[in-house]
Amino acid sequence: MENQDLGRILIIDDNEDLLFAAKMLLKKHAKEVSIEKDPRRIPFLINNNSYDVILLDMNFREDTTSGKEGFHWLKQIKEIDPKAVVILITAFGDVEMAVQALKEGATDFILKPWQNEKLLATLSSAVRLKESYNEVEKLNKKQKQLQSDMKKPYSDIIGQSASMKNIFSIIDKVAQTDANILILGENGTGKELIARAIHDRSLRKDEIFVGVDMGAITETLFESELFGHKRGAFTDAKDDRAGRFEVADNGTLFLDEIGNLSMPLQSKLLTVLQKREVTRIGTNKAIPVDIRLICATNMHVHEMVMENTFRQDLLYRINTVEIFLPPLRERQDDIPVLANHFLKNYSQKYRKNFTGFNASAMDLLQRYNWPGNIRELQHAIERAIIMAEGEELDSRDFFFLSSKPASDKAPANNTLNLDDMERSTIQRAIDKNGGNISKAAKELGLTRASLYRRLEKYGL
Repeated sequence: MENQDLGRILIIDDNEDLLFAAKMLLKKHAKEVSIEKDPRRIPFLINNNSYDVILLDMNFREDTTSGKEGFHWLKQIKEIDPKAVVILITAFGDVEMAVQALKEGATDFILKPWQNEKLLATLSSAVRLKESYNEVEKLNKKQKQLQSDMKKPYSDIIGQSASMKNIFSIIDKVAQTDANILILGENGTGKELIARAIHDRSLRKDEIFVGVDMGAITETLFESELFGHKRGAFTDAKDDRAGRFEVADNGTLFLDEIGNLSMPLQSKLLTVLQKREVTRIGTNKAIPVDIRLICATNMHVHEMVMENTFRQDLLYRINTVEIFLPPLRERQDDIPVLANHFLKNYSQKYRKNFTGFNASAMDLLQRYNWPGNIRELQHAIERAIIMAEGEELDSRDFFFLSSKPASDKAPANNTLNLDDMERSTIQRAIDKNGGNISKAAKELGLTRASLYRRLEKYGL
């Protein structure tokens, strides 16, 4: 048997000679062997450590023959960790006691003095059982998350504008690395789709993608949702629960709207990212996690750093690569292809026979400002298809858009208004650089933060 095959083992017996002998034997075959002579420390040990197998004496000094103490502590262990693998040991075993022990949740039963080879074989079988428990639990967690994700609508990323081609190029470069990604852009621009596209092209594509809306998590539930909790850790904690970090282990974790986190929560998140481990509420047990992190926000986090509302060290941790998604009003070339994509999907969904848009409808869609971006376009076309008749959608089918502002026209080149001139120059720099804020800022001779302030000022 190879070294460390038996994982982490805890032995509980009041006979110190037995504990010493067992540790000397097993330390050659296990990753870690812990011994304890006082069974009253069992709750503390189980709550704060992970063990693959627990060897538990059935009879302690207060009661050397009946096995009642052993059954009592077996019950305590299983209440704390229902999936614990426990092997009971006794010098007074019989068939009835063995059967009762198995009914109470024991995995196996051995007599002392034991034969070394027999003990090693029993432990080896127990470790394999523990591994199967862990694998089943992990698969169940991922299955629940996958079922949840399947309920969410998902469409391929659509775009042929220069800015989108630049984004596709970035995705191709970063997807197969484990670099942390920060996606910036207004609401409705498709940040989660970009995150999923990166995952689908990554080396983790066969593992799980877990998305978390940070803006929807309250301060009180933050640690429970992300890091998990132990049963009884707080009033509503009726079961053990794995947090999103654990569920996403070996896969991709997408934290949306990360700019909404308070400074204290930012600190907690940063600690987990630095240590690459989480601790469930109610325990002191650190659980290692291996994730690819993708974050997104519609807020100007660089300005927030300057205003001391977002931690600079957290920003450095999450933005190894930044991707800026331009608003739909700056992607005029993509509106027709997006509109036709949604037309096809909703025509099939509602069993309609629409073939396209007439000239007036498409003109309206391209002139409209789309403050809600792609999400608003999608909903507008769905609404129009439900209400309209005929084979083509007309501008009148989008009457609910007509009272809203159309996109601002770029100011004429001969304008002398300084604000108009600055707005136009910034717009041209962004278009020229395919929506890349860093490149546009450099060309304009501005810092990123200064450019973000002007983008906010002019609604760009």
